[in-house]
Amino acid sequence: MSAQIIDGKQIANQLLEEIKSKIDQRLVDGKRAPCLAVVLVGDDPASAIYVRNKRLACEKVGIVSIAHNLPANTTQEALFALIQTLNADPDTDGILVQSPLPHHIDESAILALIDPGKDVDGFHPYNIGRLAVRQPLLRSCTPYGVIKMLQASGIAIKGLDAVVVGVSNHVGRPMGLELLLAGCTVTSCHRHTKDLQSHISRADLIVSAVGKPGLVKGEWIKPGAIVVDIGINRLPDGKITGDVDFAIASQRASHITPVPGGVGPMTVATLMENTLKALELSEQA
Repeated sequence: MSAQIIDGKQIANQLLEEIKSKIDQRLVDGKRAPCLAVVLVGDDPASAIYVRNKRLACEKVGIVSIAHNLPANTTQEALFALIQTLNADPDTDGILVQSPLPHHIDESAILALIDPGKDVDGFHPYNIGRLAVRQPLLRSCTPYGVIKMLQASGIAIKGLDAVVVGVSNHVGRPMGLELLLAGCTVTSCHRHTKDLQSHISRADLIVSAVGKPGLVKGEWIKPGAIVVDIGINRLPDGKITGDVDFAIASQRASHITPVPGGVGPMTVATLMENTLKALELSEQA
């Protein structure tokens, strides 16, 4: 068999069009557009690309994007002060601090300082906790983007045995919670997992979010399984690849996401949706 390729870019573009229509209607109704503050500390090339893509998405849907580009030697205290200013600004609806941050800055402390109502990345402990107790508000962009992508593809996942490879706070853990919320039976695998192959080979749905090329072997995939590859890895020749051996896995899976062009665009589109939702929630408060 040959897997159906899930076109995350196309689905993301559809979502962006829906968001643009809602924002356009807000302007017609005399309401303002959402505003996203993006904080970039340092000059990491990959981070700069991610920030640029988010800015372009903002322009596409009509979200006001304000950049705060800070030097790499910015102190934690200075970053704290900026976030507190943004928290207090009624015209700032979303705050995004691009990771990774310089080593001298405590990223967990920074994320916890962001007003949960403006946490459009969905990383704040409050928002992760809301998801854990099945009362989500602002949801982590990549995991929620995966759920929206599967829904848009008409893939029913309730009752499936799902395996999530990777347990990072930003992706793996909230991904497991999203799948639980969707009615899956979830297994989380990590560096201490004794037999990764055995878990993957029985799974109906595999989500890999580690960032290690070739980690998930194609022959491990159960025929007919759904494969979602969140990993992004740059090879020595400059090529971008995921965690999954795509060539073999795509001959065994029923559906599979490519890298690039799969989950990545959904992450950005979901960020835009979260920014609009943050504004709407503030208006209801």
